[in-house]
Amino acid sequence: MSDIPVTKRSVMVLFSDSKSPSCHRVRLVAKEKDIPMEVIEVDADNLPEDLLELNPYATLPTLVDRELVLYDPQVIIEYLDERFPHPPLMSVDPISKARSRQMLRQIETEWYPLIDTIANSEDADEVKLARRNLQERLIQLIPVFDHKPYFMSDDYSLVDISMAVLLWRLPSLGIELPKGAKAIVDYADKVLSREMFVESLSDDEIDMRDII
Repeated sequence: MSDIPVTKRSVMVLFSDSKSPSCHRVRLVAKEKDIPMEVIEVDADNLPEDLLELNPYATLPTLVDRELVLYDPQVIIEYLDERFPHPPLMSVDPISKARSRQMLRQIETEWYPLIDTIANSEDADEVKLARRNLQERLIQLIPVFDHKPYFMSDDYSLVDISMAVLLWRLPSLGIELPKGAKAIVDYADKVLSREMFVESLSDDEIDMRDII
């Protein structure tokens, strides 16, 4: 790590957990927009002192852009999208934007915690319930995946980024989609084959599938 204080560096600094979907989607936004960013992978259970001084909640991801420190994942990705407007990853239409924000919040607060439970809980019943819950939530959205080229949109967006990092993790979570979920499988093939998605993967995330 550089000796230059984090808030004095010329590029943004992202404190990131190499296995966290919330961190992964920030890294993917940065790749899609070609944003210069120093990614510092840290152990979520042993956070460095400089991060603890910057973020009172001691959470990941944490983005530092000189004097600006952001630690809400959705705030981070929307900030990056607005500061670096090309390519745009959020609709300018107020209704579409509101729907996207609502979906982003749902993914962050309801879906990603299920991933964490499946990956880390030692309670077999809790894991089984979380796995079934996540699978059912995806299956319920099959008509949405089938309706537009991307999720609720004709264009690739922050929602697709957030969904892609989830779909990448399904095999490692022991979740298989039924034959009737072809729309989700086709969508996953499309978003996961993007060059920037592949480049966004940490070593731990590559190991989740071990196919690259």
